[in-house]
Amino acid sequence: MNITQEADYAIRAVLILSKEGEGAKLDAKTIAERGCVPLRFLLKLLRKLIKAGIIKSFRGVNGGYALLKNSKDISLKEVIEAIDGPIAINRCLKNDSFCNANRNFNCSVHKHLDTIQKVLEDELEKVNFEELKNN
Repeated sequence: MNITQEADYAIRAVLILSKEGEGAKLDAKTIAERGCVPLRFLLKLLRKLIKAGIIKSFRGVNGGYALLKNSKDISLKEVIEAIDGPIAINRCLKNDSFCNANRNFNCSVHKHLDTIQKVLEDELEKVNFEELKNN
């Protein structure tokens, strides 16, 4: 499983906002420069993060972006899923019809992959941006 470049950029953006502190606003250009993210691409990601309830935007001359909640309440899993959708290490875990063996939940590989995925999700859920910004 690879985290997409989009998710990586989104993680950087949320981390940058986390480091600014709760309630602090940054404009998109500043976030893009600090995160080495192309501005047009960042704007697309920021919209997804707003839709997911992770950040909020402010319009106008003093506008920008800020975290919608405390950095300790935002997990890596939440940001990744806001960008990439639900995590699945194999497509058969997303949808039973993708099982190449036509066994669905009777497949021993599926059962083990499902267990591994749950561990991965749990670990990603444990890592929050308060922890990341302090490391």
